[in-house]
Amino acid sequence: MPRSRRAARRGTGSARASSPGSEEEAGSEVLSHCSSASESAGPAEEGAGSEAASEHGQEEEEAEDRLKEHMDTLLDKSAKARQAALQGLRLALSSRTLSEFLLERRLTLTDSLEKCLKKGKGEEQALAGSVLTLLCLQMGSGPEGEEVFRSLKPLLVSVLTDSTASPSTRQSCATALGMCCYIAAGDLEDLVSCLSCLEGIFSTPSTGEGGTAPAQHGPLHCSALQSWSLLLTICPPSHLRSILDNRWLQLPPLLTSSSVALRILAGETIALLFELAQDLEEDLCHQDTEFLCTQLKVLATESNKYRAKTDRRRQRSIFRDILRFIETGEYQEETVRFGLECMYLDSWARQRTYQAFKEVLGSGIHHHLQNNELLREIFGLGPPLVLDPAALKASKVSRFEKHLYNSAAFKARTKARSRVRDKRADVL
Repeated sequence: MPRSRRAARRGTGSARASSPGSEEEAGSEVLSHCSSASESAGPAEEGAGSEAASEHGQEEEEAEDRLKEHMDTLLDKSAKARQAALQGLRLALSSRTLSEFLLERRLTLTDSLEKCLKKGKGEEQALAGSVLTLLCLQMGSGPEGEEVFRSLKPLLVSVLTDSTASPSTRQSCATALGMCCYIAAGDLEDLVSCLSCLEGIFSTPSTGEGGTAPAQHGPLHCSALQSWSLLLTICPPSHLRSILDNRWLQLPPLLTSSSVALRILAGETIALLFELAQDLEEDLCHQDTEFLCTQLKVLATESNKYRAKTDRRRQRSIFRDILRFIETGEYQEETVRFGLECMYLDSWARQRTYQAFKEVLGSGIHHHLQNNELLREIFGLGPPLVLDPAALKASKVSRFEKHLYNSAAFKARTKARSRVRDKRADVL
């Protein structure tokens, strides 16, 4: 599967200016107000810049030493020590780009994670699955990432389908299987087998013994459905058509799940499939499309008191967007800002991809969007911006300067809007 297939669908996602027209005039006014602050940098800051660079180098060495200790501790006899090491690795890999450091140590780390998944219990296995996902993300979609995925894929499938394993362990393996396949699957056979495995988790019969009471859905089903829908975004048209023909019909029943998270995921996945069908110029016909839209309308307006208020509000907001897209094809665009850049989530496919990476990386998502070549390729952001530590430190502004900038921006924005109102009044 070529690497270009992993580029998030529909939309460039590159850094862009946030508003045209009159706000450009406002921006120029803000720059004129604040230019004196930026011109105040002098030769004294050059020395501070070189000092910052040396401090950064020392911090890197200390961080690498800690990582080596964590990797050695994965072989410790104490389960608590191994868990602490896995937590340290998860934090480091999610908040930093360490591909060069990990490149020559990936086989050692992969072997250690395999032992934790095979012989560990509960929390240790779940942590090992999370670290494996992050390792694959750091290695990227080249031969190294594919090697990591291929070596541990059978074990991930085995643990995921093992009903005796803890729910948290299976959930972690569902996320790892989907994300590693998305990043590093080398051929269609791997993709299809992972889709089938994940589908078997969230599409199991939702009835209890005797078929009377619905079974409770949990985080495992959500992770499986999220990974399955992520893999849909890189499916070749031939296999995607077979899913659009019949396999997607298992999703509408999930809209009645007792889990608000699963209901929302099912709705978003249905919207994603409608979008993918449009891309293929296929008609996605439900046997009762009117009933499906009725279900979505109920969820978009639900006010049942037995559900938590925050859950009701979140559900209504998302299902209004889903219903609008299915009825009109209109998507509610979102903007993600990170560092000096921003990107637009202008399709369900891009939103699903972003949410999947955000769930894995947590607060480290912005750092990886800025510096991780894999993510920048997927979202079409181009090469990372070259900003060395000295330049970053020199570019930081004080709180007082931020206050001046915000005040100037507010004044300029008010003037621009007043001009627009005056023009509207003239027209009226």
